[in-house]
Amino acid sequence: MTRSATLTPCVRALLLLCVLVSPSLFAQGLDEQIMQLFPKATRIEPKQENPPVYSAYQLDELLGYAFESTDYSNLQGFSGKPIRLLIGMDPQGVLAGIKVLEHHEPVFLHGLGEQSLFDFVEQYRQKSIGKPIVVGGREGGMAASDSVTRIDGVSKATVSLVILNETVLLSALSVARQLLEGFSSGPLATAKPDVYQPLDWGELLREGFVQRWTISRNEVERAIGHTLDDYPDLEADGENRPFSDLYFAYLNAPTIGRNLLGDAEFQRLMEELKPNEQALLVMSSGIYRHVPDDFMPATTPSRLVLMQNDHAIELHDMNFNNGAVLAMLNVPIDADEAHVFRIKAHNAFNPAEPAGLRLNVRLPRNHLVETHTQFTRDFQLAPELFDVQQAQVVAEPVPVWLRMWQERWWQVGVLGLSLLLLTGVFIWQHRISRHSRGFHLFRAGFLLFTLVFIGLYAQGQLSVVNIFTLLLALWKNFDIQVFLMDPVIFMLWSFTFVSLFVWGRGVFCGWLCPFGALQEMLGWIAKRLHIPQWKISDSSHRRLQWLKYLILIGLVPTAFYSLTLAERLAEIEPFKTSITLFFVRSWPFVLYAMGLLGLGLFVHKFYCRYVCPLGAGLAMLGKFHLFSWLKRIDACGKPCQHCKNHCEIGAIKRDGRIDYGECIQCLECIVILNDEDQCVATISARKRSAKADRHRQGTLIATDAMAPRSRPAS
Repeated sequence: MTRSATLTPCVRALLLLCVLVSPSLFAQGLDEQIMQLFPKATRIEPKQENPPVYSAYQLDELLGYAFESTDYSNLQGFSGKPIRLLIGMDPQGVLAGIKVLEHHEPVFLHGLGEQSLFDFVEQYRQKSIGKPIVVGGREGGMAASDSVTRIDGVSKATVSLVILNETVLLSALSVARQLLEGFSSGPLATAKPDVYQPLDWGELLREGFVQRWTISRNEVERAIGHTLDDYPDLEADGENRPFSDLYFAYLNAPTIGRNLLGDAEFQRLMEELKPNEQALLVMSSGIYRHVPDDFMPATTPSRLVLMQNDHAIELHDMNFNNGAVLAMLNVPIDADEAHVFRIKAHNAFNPAEPAGLRLNVRLPRNHLVETHTQFTRDFQLAPELFDVQQAQVVAEPVPVWLRMWQERWWQVGVLGLSLLLLTGVFIWQHRISRHSRGFHLFRAGFLLFTLVFIGLYAQGQLSVVNIFTLLLALWKNFDIQVFLMDPVIFMLWSFTFVSLFVWGRGVFCGWLCPFGALQEMLGWIAKRLHIPQWKISDSSHRRLQWLKYLILIGLVPTAFYSLTLAERLAEIEPFKTSITLFFVRSWPFVLYAMGLLGLGLFVHKFYCRYVCPLGAGLAMLGKFHLFSWLKRIDACGKPCQHCKNHCEIGAIKRDGRIDYGECIQCLECIVILNDEDQCVATISARKRSAKADRHRQGTLIATDAMAPRSRPAS
């Protein structure tokens, strides 16, 4: 007792310490993941409020932003919970990478494995959000592939991935429109192709079409606080030269580009630039030029960056004229280096707005110490060179759910026709069931269609997890778009929901469930092979039926407590193993699914009758069906037991009534009822009628025999 009493304050202190420390540990873990997205980052700024992002810097250079998807998107995953992502994006709207922080997608947690999800999100690295990113789909030729970015999907996980993709785009575009200039409204400008005036070098300088920027040694020494003599790697004759002497010019405007390059080279430059790309000429001399001596052609210069609206815009060397730019130019200056740099379209650089050219200076004093500073030269080009128009904000991508319906249009059409056909069968069931052989052939063909097309191909196997998703959505934030993501599942659920209140649960369980169809086909095989069928007594059958309801009652509250736990418990359904993954899974799941199917060889549709929680949920709603479509006659159950004996699902009671909560609507009892050679009542009535006819004929014969014969006249 004494020992326990002395430990109590320690335990309390430890718990208090955990409460205080845990947020910092979480933040530390998040910082580490942000560092993985931006490996060059030297510091991560604390999360700002509006918009909620983390800024990643390398010294004073902004590398990009990291943000959590749940701050911008509440899209629910296939499980009913949002997929929580950490997204990195650079100032140009290019994704630096994505980390999955939390998800509840069953197909990855308990099916394909999480590594396939991690491999999928890795595809987003270095993808620009300047054009829509599409998961899978058809390539519509070169034009279509230029207008969108396509990434590979993961088989069997289409819905989860399109929701994840939508989450990425919604989050990234929300941040871009608030922080990145190229993604917000504002005036855009394009150079007027017909505006040209011949100008010489001096006139280009006076008009500001060519900018000269000279940085003296004194400016640099004041910025770094040291004399340049302390930096031995600088040129020995640097005292007689400026630190840096730069000339730069915007080349897309003909008045500038044609005068500097000449007509032929200007035309060639315009042809090399991609649509909406722009070009900048930079020349320099001095002891610190705009590129180092070991600069690699066709790469990005580390010393030079274009600035606009406080955002850095990368320049990309075009290696124009194979790098021999100076030999091509006719300018009266003695430059050491010259390059034509490409400004890519996704940067949305606006040449009619104020901008600046920044020179990053890095001076090594020795192999351990390096000094950093930077200089910026602001400039503004003449507005009359450009056509200014309202910005075209990055187009909203077509809603994912609509794109999914468009891409799967033929699956939607085939499924819609099949549901229409099935509706007709149920409406005119008595007329159709009179043709016993034709009806059985139709049912066999429809079940084969359900297994192969709906289940294995279109992945339309409904699950109790769908019930979790719906209930959690209704409990929190219902969003119809989540359910529209998978058109096949949506159509099946909609049809099933309506049919529950018309015919009961049997329309889905007996006709549209792929696993149920598989079990029924195994039952056909069992009969062909003369496998003995285990007869379960009525009392045992009634008790075993409650098992699926108990399973459902255990699963649904668990989903509200822990969705992850509920998803694991939902593995009592073999649907994912057999239909979704087609038995390509670890052996315990395969063994379990095969065991249930094996039992179905001896007990007709064992899983459907006694284990299926989805069937239990549908049966509970199906009790409110409006019509009792399965016709009964007075002789049913009193005394006729023919339909009951032929009902393999055990849904007909001894008194002839149909238990619609268990009936799978196979319509076999209706076939029997309308078959004059099977319905006992019809056969008995026919026998009674024949007996009455024979009795009547016998009476007539006897009457004729007893009648007095008339004698002939003499």
